[in-house]
Amino acid sequence: MKCIQKNLGTLKPYYQIESLCVPDKTLFIDIETTGLYAKSSGLYMIGCAYYDDGKCCWQLIQWFAVNYKDEKNILRAFADFAADYRYLIHFNGNRFDIPYIKAKLSRYDIPFDMDRFENIDIYRMISPYKTFLKLPDCKQKTIETFLNISRDDIYNGGELISVYHEYVRTRDEQKEHLLLLHNEEDLIGMFKITAALTICDLFRKPVIVTRVEADDYQDINHDILTEIIMSLELPSPLPVEISYGVNGCYFSGTGSSAKLRVPLYEEEMKYFYPDHKDYYYLPEEDTVIHKSVAGFVDKEYRVQASARNCYTKKISSYLPQWDHIFSPVFRRSYDDKQLFFELTDDLKTNREAFCRYAHHILEMMA
Repeated sequence: MKCIQKNLGTLKPYYQIESLCVPDKTLFIDIETTGLYAKSSGLYMIGCAYYDDGKCCWQLIQWFAVNYKDEKNILRAFADFAADYRYLIHFNGNRFDIPYIKAKLSRYDIPFDMDRFENIDIYRMISPYKTFLKLPDCKQKTIETFLNISRDDIYNGGELISVYHEYVRTRDEQKEHLLLLHNEEDLIGMFKITAALTICDLFRKPVIVTRVEADDYQDINHDILTEIIMSLELPSPLPVEISYGVNGCYFSGTGSSAKLRVPLYEEEMKYFYPDHKDYYYLPEEDTVIHKSVAGFVDKEYRVQASARNCYTKKISSYLPQWDHIFSPVFRRSYDDKQLFFELTDDLKTNREAFCRYAHHILEMMA
């Protein structure tokens, strides 16, 4: 077994991981194997990055199996080293690295409980926002490319399996370098893609609306439409420029600021009363009246209201919503799934309401 250690110098996670863990009690971890299944493949490397309080910097340590029998040795070395740590940061490790190590520890009867760690899986944190980020997948290298992160390593884990088998046979130093480099850059890549966790903050933490304005624009059919533009102050700076649009709403952001564009509709909409049994419908007037005052209307001009016709109409300015965030809730018709709320004069000057609305729009986009 070889144990390789390296000072990572000024390299550090881009995200404020202190909000997730205690740095000097945390290990970034990545493993290299000869297959996907612990029962039928071998573990040939465990790499970790850890914070050295004495040197005030992050360090890299790799346990490398120079032969197939070393699997047990690198597991023991890792277990001894990790005994005082509480957190593991990894990329999709909940599905692969952690179960794989557990299976190997069990096979060799090494008494080390992997469940003692609090797991922070970068993949699980970022993957819900794949569509918003326009990513084809959520592989680590895909996210690195999205963040403009480059690496010297050109291989993936699967491609290096044959390289490792050849190394065991020949002890070729160049092949050893390729294997160690891949693991090292996976760990360094994890450091760097923590920058993408600021995108998670966009949806999990409140944004501040600093300005709201209305604007007219021309669509592709040359129709003049109106939208509101919310200028946002973000909870964490974005690592790259991001834009995304869905359901007529558009987000564009860079650094700590962004704009959210939402269509504004000037038209007649309907508010449907929930308790239609308490109303009469007046067909000639296309409106309803509460039964408590129905005595003023002749019976021939009224009928029992139904859920479909128990509404009142209003021409006003409306904004879309995808849940009952603001009341009363308006719709274009009874069967229409799209919900709206009226942009009243009071709402126009309510900064807190617009902050809540901006968060609602972002939740819809996620």
